[in-house]
Amino acid sequence: MIIRKGIPEDMPEVLALITELAIFEKEPNAVVVTVEDLVRDGFSENPLFHTFVAEVQNEIIGVALYYYRFSTWKGKTIHLEDLIVKEKNRGTGAGFALYTEIIKQGKKDNVRRIEWNVLDWNTPAIEFYKKSGATVLDDWRVVHMDEIGIDTFINNIEKTTNY
Repeated sequence: MIIRKGIPEDMPEVLALITELAIFEKEPNAVVVTVEDLVRDGFSENPLFHTFVAEVQNEIIGVALYYYRFSTWKGKTIHLEDLIVKEKNRGTGAGFALYTEIIKQGKKDNVRRIEWNVLDWNTPAIEFYKKSGATVLDDWRVVHMDEIGIDTFINNIEKTTNY
């Protein structure tokens, strides 16, 4: 197995892994990102994300997708957006290898925190993270606003203010 930085030519396989994760997370129709989006946003002059891929015999079996954030308390941090291994390749060490590469990247970059989300029902992942020394925060909630929420908010604000 080889762990390496992703390249634009990997993005079709990366998108297939993203789709597989969406199915695993019970959101099979949630993926709207395209290969073109991934190439444009990950490999431009100022990339929005970076990837490591796990490759076996020229087949990408896993990906870790991350990006940099800034914490008002900690400064520069890494956000691990997704760590995905093909279902048929789970248990091979690919996930651990990708996870390790992210931690090494954080150390290399002198970040003060690496953060990610995990679904509360994904107990194998939670146990793995705890065993590795990560802290799973039970008192925080992830908050997001989707496109419909954004549009609704803007429409309501425009109706009630002079912005």
